[in-house]
Amino acid sequence: MHLNSTKKTLLLALLLTAGLSQTSIAQKDVNPGQDGKNLVKWNVGALLLKNFSFQYERAISRKISVAGGLRFAPKSNLPFKSGLENAIDDDDTWESIKDFKTGNFAITPEIRFYMGKNVFQGFYIAPFVRYAQYSAEVPYKYDIDGMTDEIPLSGNVNSITGGLLFGAQWKLGKQIHLDWWILGPNYGSTSGSISGQKTLSAQEQEVLREDLKDLEDLPLVDTKSTVDGNGVKVDFDGPWAGLRAGLCIGFRF
Repeated sequence: MHLNSTKKTLLLALLLTAGLSQTSIAQKDVNPGQDGKNLVKWNVGALLLKNFSFQYERAISRKISVAGGLRFAPKSNLPFKSGLENAIDDDDTWESIKDFKTGNFAITPEIRFYMGKNVFQGFYIAPFVRYAQYSAEVPYKYDIDGMTDEIPLSGNVNSITGGLLFGAQWKLGKQIHLDWWILGPNYGSTSGSISGQKTLSAQEQEVLREDLKDLEDLPLVDTKSTVDGNGVKVDFDGPWAGLRAGLCIGFRF
């Protein structure tokens, strides 16, 4: 028994529809969804430490994504300065750090592995690498003949670390996501220096050499100080450790 032309046309249409449906399903296995493969995020929690932190994340499979982070902070006084003043009960220590200013810049590439059914949702583990530069500026005070004098010191410290971030992400709306960086321990190395220019007498040089010897007792970090008639320089080199944490609001597209 042969199918007439109408039945053949209907059968072909059904086969094409089924084929397109299967193609669509197969694409969904690779495509993370109709809401988009990209997320841009702002780490609002970083504002507590006077940092501006942003991240771009892109899905590369159903449960894996790659991301790049950017963090920066203009040079400013220490965060929670009034709280630190109350916590430090030694006047000399507080005097030495109260005018301390610091800033930083960091870039952080990472790859994320989501434990749930889809990318951008649920618990994830993310190996990462971070390059960071920290700037510092402080007027270093010292005593000479019963008088207090100071030399302005400034410089940069660079670090490269690797770590593992544990976090979770939720979809709050069609395009809005919440990303919680629960804990991201990292470890690596650092190097840098701080220095200050000032004409110093022989007596001032001797006083500063003795004062800066205390820095050589810092744990884990190798410190070398140089004092001459033109000023002071302190070099740092050693291991570096840190923690990542944050709470981000993201827009998906």
